[in-house]
Amino acid sequence: MSSIYSASFSPEEIAAEGLKPDEYEEIVQRLGRHPNKAELGMFGVMWSEHCCYKNSRPLLKQFPTQGDRILVGPGENAGVVDLGDGLHVAFKIESHNHPSAIEPFQGAATGVGGILRDIFTMGARPVAVLNSLRFGSLEDAKTRRLFSGVVEGISHYGNCVGVPTVGGEVYFDPAYTGNPLVNVMAIGIMETPEIVKSGAAGIGNPVLYVGSTTGRDGMGGASFASAELTDKSMDDRPAVQVGDPFLEKCLIEACLEAFKTGAVVAAQDMGAAGITCSTAEMAAKGGVGIELDLDLIPVREVGMVPYEYLLSESQERMLFVAYPGREQELIDIFHRWGLQAVVAGTVIEEPIVRILFQGEVAAEIPATALADNTPIYHRELLTEPPDYVVKAREWTVKALPPCTSAGITIQGNQKTWNDILLQLLDTPTIASKRWVYHQYDHQVQNNTMSLPGGADAAVVRLRPVEGLLAQQARSTPNNPQKGVAATVDCNSRYVYLDPYEGAKAVVAEAARNLSCVGAQPLAVTDNLNFGSPEKPVGYWQLSLACQGIAEACQHLETPVTGGNVSLYNETLDAQGVPQAIYPTPVIGMIGLIPDLTKICGQGWQTPGDLIYFLGLPLAQVTPHVSLGGSEYLATIHGLVAGKPPVVDFDLERRLQEVTREGIRQGWLRSAHDCAEGGLVVAIAESCLAGQLGAEINLGLTPESIQGRWDEILFGESASRILVSVNPEQQTSWESYLEEALGKYSAQKLPCWQKLGIVSQKDSDLRVINTDNIPLIEVKMEEVSTHFYNAIERRLKA
Repeated sequence: MSSIYSASFSPEEIAAEGLKPDEYEEIVQRLGRHPNKAELGMFGVMWSEHCCYKNSRPLLKQFPTQGDRILVGPGENAGVVDLGDGLHVAFKIESHNHPSAIEPFQGAATGVGGILRDIFTMGARPVAVLNSLRFGSLEDAKTRRLFSGVVEGISHYGNCVGVPTVGGEVYFDPAYTGNPLVNVMAIGIMETPEIVKSGAAGIGNPVLYVGSTTGRDGMGGASFASAELTDKSMDDRPAVQVGDPFLEKCLIEACLEAFKTGAVVAAQDMGAAGITCSTAEMAAKGGVGIELDLDLIPVREVGMVPYEYLLSESQERMLFVAYPGREQELIDIFHRWGLQAVVAGTVIEEPIVRILFQGEVAAEIPATALADNTPIYHRELLTEPPDYVVKAREWTVKALPPCTSAGITIQGNQKTWNDILLQLLDTPTIASKRWVYHQYDHQVQNNTMSLPGGADAAVVRLRPVEGLLAQQARSTPNNPQKGVAATVDCNSRYVYLDPYEGAKAVVAEAARNLSCVGAQPLAVTDNLNFGSPEKPVGYWQLSLACQGIAEACQHLETPVTGGNVSLYNETLDAQGVPQAIYPTPVIGMIGLIPDLTKICGQGWQTPGDLIYFLGLPLAQVTPHVSLGGSEYLATIHGLVAGKPPVVDFDLERRLQEVTREGIRQGWLRSAHDCAEGGLVVAIAESCLAGQLGAEINLGLTPESIQGRWDEILFGESASRILVSVNPEQQTSWESYLEEALGKYSAQKLPCWQKLGIVSQKDSDLRVINTDNIPLIEVKMEEVSTHFYNAIERRLKA
């Protein structure tokens, strides 16, 4: 066969592939020649930040990745954990930020499709999806369009493919204007006795292309995802993939059926970089090579050239390595599901990716040069915090107007604490997300145990599956039915003000959310959304956040099984200057529910139940409670300043253990983390979730208060949980609390307090102090109106 090679490329042609001049010189050195156009494109996508993590890989190495329950860690399509009794769960999170910014419906939809393929590629049936979303202000018409399109795209794909969207989070902040974040997490239960890996093996084994046809959609999507958004980004709309959820449903069933035959050696999703990525990664992981003939690839368009085949990111496609002689068995399965399936290549001994086209060698590159031996940039870390952090840390609560038990005067306007609470509940970040989750089918498959908006984490029943795993599960019939809990979490404002402490707080809150439903936190998948690492501030944020995540995961014994890095998330301000988003390291975490009859939601259950606060004493707001970085400070005072709360991991672990034990013993009827908006917002959320009121007595005297009233009511902190208890269990519960938390704080003070009682449905939310004068007294009907209508009202503007 002859070869087609090219002369050198111009700087403009090199830059168009997302490569730097010195990277091109490295390519020439490795190949011993200039690449041709197809090869240049292959390097461009595989050496993009999206695929090779050239700026972040050194930082990710500090994450703990080992644990007793970890079966598969970083490096595969998804992480896999062992829940016991033959139940193995795969999970992963991915981003589709830039595609969603310019094509919100398809960008979000294909983000769902891509993460589902990561799950069933391992041999797991997808059982749940969660999403973590960030948008600019809903007062902006463009943001409303992006928001509506993204939600529609997620609901369309998830609903059609038949996988429930069971939870998530949505934040709104001007920092994300023009560059929304769309992170999607998926969970699956293994249906095969062996986990399907991606490393190719067996010289001479056939390589099968299965799934949909290849077209020109999604061209260069990985490179596009690794570049900053500009006012010309709309020209890159062809880089956004187009998905077909009905085809994906068929692909799920066909793949799982194929894996159960035992005829598949390895499997890889054609995600970012399509054929290029799947061939290179399968070859490199197996220490072998792959030869692929593009003439055999099913196409949907005519006249395609190698560059287009290799960079296409058409959806719903997979690459298999099969055992010889069993090709037709697999092909028949895919044809039966109405899908393409052809033998398109072979595993070869030479560790290269060789691409054939029309009888010639169209590309020939060492597999490791594309997959793992890729550029790494060790950037210099700032020795001092950047100016914006220094300035933010100079702020103290002394800069705020004085306040009393009656309220606060802001710019000449007197506001009561009632006013403040209602305004916070009307803030889209805090307000109900029912407009979002009512578009999702969250009960398909009939395994969703907690509905969106009803608990701090999603809970999904794990049904025994067919074959060996079902036999193992049935062999212990007296075991209670298990479930998996999942959450996605990130307070990006905290991370912006202090990347290290803020990232630790993100991990702690994710674990706390799981504990509040009764789950033991097990493992983490992360999605690191940051600005440009080439800018000193951006790299400083990324580096310190990774350090914080690593430390928190070690403290909480939640290893990282994999994830995604999305950098260059920046937009242009009104003056045309690039501005980074808030650093947003989203943590996806799963936990084990040992007994599905012992779970909790966040809403009050019964009038007369007792309400307890778990955490450091309310009177001592300093230093563990902070208005720095709080929703109160941002929404009410228009400030993003101060220092975020610092996590005490000894206390954090103990509070979570106490909450889980209370749920297991049947003492607790509800549990809810105190997060954005502070204590009173958490109380209001529990009232709203349970459609009941509350009578709260903070039990503070003028002599005991060591802070401001707004700090007590709306200050934020780690390690605080609100629970309700059956009065019949009061003695047992309080005896346990006294033993577990009676003198747990550094000051040897009780880390628990009885706050009040759950009242009737038509009653008020009332918060008083020892003097019996209401600090807050609002009708639940008014609270409900603000909370449930905030997003809908803005979308109708």
